[in-house]
Amino acid sequence: MASLKGHVPHGSGPFGDRPSARRHPLVATAMVLPLAALLVVAFGGWDAVVTQASSVGVMLGR
Repeated sequence: MASLKGHVPHGSGPFGDRPSARRHPLVATAMVLPLAALLVVAFGGWDAVVTQASSVGVMLGR
């Protein structure tokens, strides 16, 4: 019989069992925005962000 020593069941990690449900999009956005803001400031990409947002606005007809 095979030993299961060191075996980690699917869905469990270092922080315990996680539910298999996906995150709400607003929660995911709230998690990503601070890192995105840091990268924009660190690499000076604000102009690129404004240009892209403007392009998306035009494409959506605003």
